[in-house]
Amino acid sequence: MTTTTPATTAVFAEPSKAVTGGWIAAFATAWLGIWMAQLTPVQLLLPLQIEAQLKASYWVDNVVAFGIISGIAGLCALVAYPLTGALSDRTTSRFGRRRPWIAAGAVLFAASLALLGLQTTMVGIGVFWALALTGFCVLTAALTATISDQVPVNQRGFVSGWISAPQAVGTILGLVLVTALFVSPYLGGYPVIAAIVVVFVIPFLVFVPDAVLPKAEKLTMRSFVDGFWISPKQYPDFGWTLLSRILVNFGNAFGTALLLQFLQYGLEVPDAEDVLIYLVLVYMVFVILASLFLGKLSDRLGRRRVFVFVAAALQGVAALMLAFVPDLGVAFVAAGLLGLGYGCFLSVDQALATQVLPDPHTRGKDLGIMNIATAVPQAMAPLLGALIVAALAGFTGLFVLAAAAAILGALAVLPIRSVR
Repeated sequence: MTTTTPATTAVFAEPSKAVTGGWIAAFATAWLGIWMAQLTPVQLLLPLQIEAQLKASYWVDNVVAFGIISGIAGLCALVAYPLTGALSDRTTSRFGRRRPWIAAGAVLFAASLALLGLQTTMVGIGVFWALALTGFCVLTAALTATISDQVPVNQRGFVSGWISAPQAVGTILGLVLVTALFVSPYLGGYPVIAAIVVVFVIPFLVFVPDAVLPKAEKLTMRSFVDGFWISPKQYPDFGWTLLSRILVNFGNAFGTALLLQFLQYGLEVPDAEDVLIYLVLVYMVFVILASLFLGKLSDRLGRRRVFVFVAAALQGVAALMLAFVPDLGVAFVAAGLLGLGYGCFLSVDQALATQVLPDPHTRGKDLGIMNIATAVPQAMAPLLGALIVAALAGFTGLFVLAAAAAILGALAVLPIRSVR
């Protein structure tokens, strides 16, 4: 049981005061640094580093090795996300509940990235990427929980858009930064993005207040462990939202994880690395537009499900285009559709997730479980995608699977009843 006092009631009350532009700016800045530090390694630095160490003659071997390392790191996310959320729900530090975990996650993330660039063995690369992803999960679990803590429902679509818009910008900025500044991107790139994540998170830590939780009754290990099971029968809307998020993120990850290899070996495009940047730029523009404008429109209309359904379906259409019309021009159109769908999904689905949480006292833990559905598909997709491409001797099957996952994810939001 949770001890109820006027102070604890205030901490767990549903927020009603709108957050300011300064709050949103600090929040968006933190996410920009986070995405640069997380996605630049996934898109470029890690594959190059693994390729340099493995020296494999067949590209699938490099992708499988990357997938194994990414998959092992993904297992860390299974633990780090809900555990951090649960612990931050109970943290009684004078600095607040979430702030200590945001700071600790940023330090672990940055330090692991800086050391990752120095690794010369596959084991070392795997260990430090797993530590880096653990830091990422600790940081983002606590940061995401501040939406439920401090943002009123009628602002959550717009504020959540400032998670996804920086994701798009961070991807392209990170790629351009490390390729423009360094001849060997992974040697110089890791320290730069490690510094960026710390610098960009500091404004949120310094300027955004975090309510202090009064000392509560002792937490037993039994009640702590039992809290991680959320019955889909008792809380069906939480279960459907979680299932939808898993499916849509697998669809997006299958559609984007091997995009460089699709350009190189599927379409046989010269200068595939440069073309990838242009594709990401198209994707980025539509992600930003969709996440901010459609997230705000969702707030105004008070509707979430229809936006999530259409967003997921658009990603399915984009994947089918890549599967059955393998052409560079079509790839650019598909990138736009994928960005439009995923940008809308990221902002509105995040708002939807905050509205189906079972208990205000466990927001961090419950959102941590939701966040698993984002991190694990991204971590597992390179390995699973490479195996699918190798088994089916081509990319068509991979993109069909991506489309199927996205469309099933769209259908999974239809049974939700507590949110329009």
